[in-house]
Amino acid sequence: MYRSRLVFLTLLFSLILMASCSGDYRPEAAGPVDEVIVLMDSGEWSGESADAIRETFGRLIPTLPRPGEPAYTVTFRDFDNNSELEQLQEFRNIMIAAPLGRESNVSRLLESMLDAKIRERVRKKKSAALYREDLWARDQWTLLLTSVSDEHLAQMIRNDGEELLSHLKKREFEYRIRQIYRRGEQTGLSDSLWAKNGWSVRIQHDYVKVHESAQSVLFRRYLPENNRWMWAWWTDDVSHEFMTPGWINATRDSLMKTLVQGKRDGSYVTTDYREPLETVEIDREDGLTGYETTGIWRMTNDYMGGPFVHFTYHDPQTNRLFMIEYAQFAPGVRKRRFVRQFQAMGRTFQSDSSWTSVASDSHPGISTAKGE
Repeated sequence: MYRSRLVFLTLLFSLILMASCSGDYRPEAAGPVDEVIVLMDSGEWSGESADAIRETFGRLIPTLPRPGEPAYTVTFRDFDNNSELEQLQEFRNIMIAAPLGRESNVSRLLESMLDAKIRERVRKKKSAALYREDLWARDQWTLLLTSVSDEHLAQMIRNDGEELLSHLKKREFEYRIRQIYRRGEQTGLSDSLWAKNGWSVRIQHDYVKVHESAQSVLFRRYLPENNRWMWAWWTDDVSHEFMTPGWINATRDSLMKTLVQGKRDGSYVTTDYREPLETVEIDREDGLTGYETTGIWRMTNDYMGGPFVHFTYHDPQTNRLFMIEYAQFAPGVRKRRFVRQFQAMGRTFQSDSSWTSVASDSHPGISTAKGE
């Protein structure tokens, strides 16, 4: 079996649709941020590359409560005329997938978007993925997938699926950030965290602080059908070398025994290790080491549970460690949208790398010694 080589070319198009230099007057892209419209010849919808797209973009998120929800809703579409194409060009997330040289409207559209050098590169590399931002509308994500054959195209999608998916998720996080804070945010709380503790995250307008200590804080956003909370904990003089997934989860569980307690005596939130649990490293541009952990929490001595998104950050300039976790209890509510919001909010974390403070007491039962 061959290993396809993915060609990533981000092409930024400045369409001349502006009356002046003051802004882009095209309409904003339409449609849900969690739906991908796949332009593909209808005769290929049951083919191998279509299956690879479903497996990559439409697969179930394993760390959501059962029965689960897909990473994205994948909708296949074809078109017969310019009018139908113009309607499809309004969507927020568009994927155009076709091998070169096919006699179909989608293949001809895709080839018209590639210059001769790119087409030659596709023939040499066998496959290519090309991103185009804001192609036909503002805030639009477009991915061109092409190859010399359906088999090569499917192989490329499967081999490089994680990178393809992460590119779309990054765009979604950017969109979520704008939507989350469009009604306002509590900059006073963020500024206070920065001034008093040397770190901050952006805080949505209706989260309420219910606990604060020298090393921890807890916020809640309570609604009867959708209870959400965020807690944070931090400490000094820590090496990041021992920050394994096992250590992260053990530390989380120890902290939540006191930070996130239930209504019944002796009840507290802990990790449900019977369900899938994932920890991945976050790619950041500020030099911080970051990990994101997703999974399911459960309440000890009670019948409650739900999804959580946890962030562990380490600042190498100060050797400070930070933990920030978002969680939800909302029976009967679809969880994907809120988990994506948590993932977006946790990425707004910032650390003051010039921070100096007096030594703080470690949380009882938590070791920050190297190797433990």
